[in-house]
Amino acid sequence: MTTAALSEQEIQFYKDNGYILHKKQLFSEQKMAELSGIFEEQWELVGRRLNSELDTPHFRDERLLKFLLSDEVLDLVEPLIGPNIGLWSSHFICKEPLIGKQTPWHEDSAYWNGRLSSFDKIVTVWLAIDRSWQENGCMRVIPGTHNNGFSTYEEVDGSKNIFNTEIKNIDDSKAVYFELEPGESSLHDSRIIHGARPNQSPYRRCGYTMRYFSTEAKVYEEKNHNHKIWLARGKDLAGNSFVNG
Repeated sequence: MTTAALSEQEIQFYKDNGYILHKKQLFSEQKMAELSGIFEEQWELVGRRLNSELDTPHFRDERLLKFLLSDEVLDLVEPLIGPNIGLWSSHFICKEPLIGKQTPWHEDSAYWNGRLSSFDKIVTVWLAIDRSWQENGCMRVIPGTHNNGFSTYEEVDGSKNIFNTEIKNIDDSKAVYFELEPGESSLHDSRIIHGARPNQSPYRRCGYTMRYFSTEAKVYEEKNHNHKIWLARGKDLAGNSFVNG
């Protein structure tokens, strides 16, 4: 592992709380500029608005695999889920200035329920492309909620939220806000309860999520039509069908 690897204290904090903030530059200045340029191209293609087409952009633009399969990222992921790592997905998430909608409280695992055999070793690296701050709707989590399984959801107003369901009875006062400068990142467990307030500021808030799973988990092909996964590091333990397998 490189010097970007996590300390024992950081690993334990992640296990206890379900997240960590990595307040260091993940990529070199040149590499970060390249990634930002790819995002700007993708964003332009969808009319510079938040759009579902920003999901799994590496399916369409394999230049992103340079970042998704990089040692810089995998050296952060390995201490948390082990040496056998599959690339599950990626997503450009952009909250437009002034009109960026709220992200309701949710667990990523709830939206993948039935698609994998287990969720205890899935981690998301959230890389800040723009400055991500409370004023422009940075991500927030409820610490320690990554051991609770699947929560109960209720419907919310879809005109004000990115999606129309939200976990019931969340105490916002317990939230921790992920304030990041461009190039810094956070890591969170797929089961942790998280969300984001709307962006009512004049400042755009964009991040790139890179999601990984331990290959101990089986990805059910019949539930993942047209979804592609890559073996990022180590061995395939569950007999998954990887693009590069």
